[in-house]
Amino acid sequence: MSRRGSRGFTLVEVLVALMVVAMGLAALMVAVSGTARTSGYLRDKTLAQWMALNRISEVRLNLIKFGQNADTGEISFANRTWHYDTRYFDTSIPTMKRVVVRVYAGDAKTKGNALAESTGFLGSALSPLGSSNVDWTLGATPATAGAAPGTTPGAAPVTPPNGTTPVPVTPTPPTPTPTPPTPNSTPRFNP
Repeated sequence: MSRRGSRGFTLVEVLVALMVVAMGLAALMVAVSGTARTSGYLRDKTLAQWMALNRISEVRLNLIKFGQNADTGEISFANRTWHYDTRYFDTSIPTMKRVVVRVYAGDAKTKGNALAESTGFLGSALSPLGSSNVDWTLGATPATAGAAPGTTPGAAPVTPPNGTTPVPVTPTPPTPTPTPPTPNSTPRFNP
């Protein structure tokens, strides 16, 4: 047996193998940290979107009265501090305003880009007294158009326990409502 066939790796071969493994592990770490960073960003963006929609709901419910064109505030949510910027814009309909809410991570002193922006509308042009009194039974599908409200088409009528006969309800045709004109451009604001 010759000595040449039984010798091991040289120091150069071991160093080259270690360099290849080190570069592979570095690439893997970059991919894992990028995935974790993206996951955290998407979590923050989702929470910010929820807060923006909640803020629009507060404005619509008149929990927060608006007299100025903008208001700001801070929220403590999900063990973090956030701040929002609410702006009110006039529309072509005098009784309606456009509400834009932007939510940022951190307190009001923290600068940065908004994580979420939501737009809503409020005013008496949307519905009487700001309530939703839409009759959703109007415009029913043909299969349910002849059925009384609360009944299943083709089912036998249910007699109330007191022996009275239910009175069929005749839907009234909807009145057409004018659609508001859409502006060619929407104003943007800089916080």
